[in-house]
Amino acid sequence: MTGVPLNIDWQQILLHLFNFTILFGALYILLYKPVKDFMAKREEYYKDMDSKATQAVAEAESRQQEYEKKISDLETKIRDEKSRMGKEVEAERERRLGEAKSEAEKIVADARTEADREKSEILASAQKDISDMVTGAVEKLALEQSASDAFDQFLDAAEEADHE
Repeated sequence: MTGVPLNIDWQQILLHLFNFTILFGALYILLYKPVKDFMAKREEYYKDMDSKATQAVAEAESRQQEYEKKISDLETKIRDEKSRMGKEVEAERERRLGEAKSEAEKIVADARTEADREKSEILASAQKDISDMVTGAVEKLALEQSASDAFDQFLDAAEEADHE
């Protein structure tokens, strides 16, 4: 022994440290940054989709308020007609009120149906995107495994060269 305690070969340690640094840098460039960038883009996309959905809901609520206001205005008009025309106007008022409510219900139902359809489309898109992300991650893991095998072969060859 040449005075090296515990059989520590500093050259081998430095070589392994250098290799680890190269591997870490390569993995950072190949995996971390692209995945991080992809996730940031997806987050922005979903925030945009959320704001669009919120806007669509707000528009539907606005339309509902508009129709409710129209119904309210119609009721006021009908009450004025009632006071002026008596029983005949009462019958007409009931007919119009029923039509207005059914129209409002139809419009609200249509708006809800549209919102449900858009929600389903967004969910389907999100599921597809998640599937794509998982597939990409699996492919990158396979690439990492092959890189790890090549790295192990390199280390084995380096150790054999040191022993010779």
